[in-house]
Amino acid sequence: MLATLVEMRSWGAEIGMQRGLIGWIIIGLLAGWLAGKLSRGRGYGCITNVILGLIGAVLGGWIFTKLGIWGGGGGFIYSLAAATVGAVVLVAVARLFADGGSNN
Repeated sequence: MLATLVEMRSWGAEIGMQRGLIGWIIIGLLAGWLAGKLSRGRGYGCITNVILGLIGAVLGGWIFTKLGIWGGGGGFIYSLAAATVGAVVLVAVARLFADGGSNN
């Protein structure tokens, strides 16, 4: 009986992780697309949007923490806002380096 409960718990955790991963990919896609719209008027493509959004989520979460902005448990809107802010900052920094190299 105990072994069955342990198996059920690990299976439930596995399902939760899959939902979490899918959620972060969706948030990454939306945040990357929003960052593209804000910085250049269109997105960067599906894969690049997801990568920008996921890296932006980490960066945005760090920025929000440093600014003392707390999401009260990190709901969808908070996560999307943090990921979008981080992705916009990431795009801005990348443009600084890309523009700096082309002027030389």
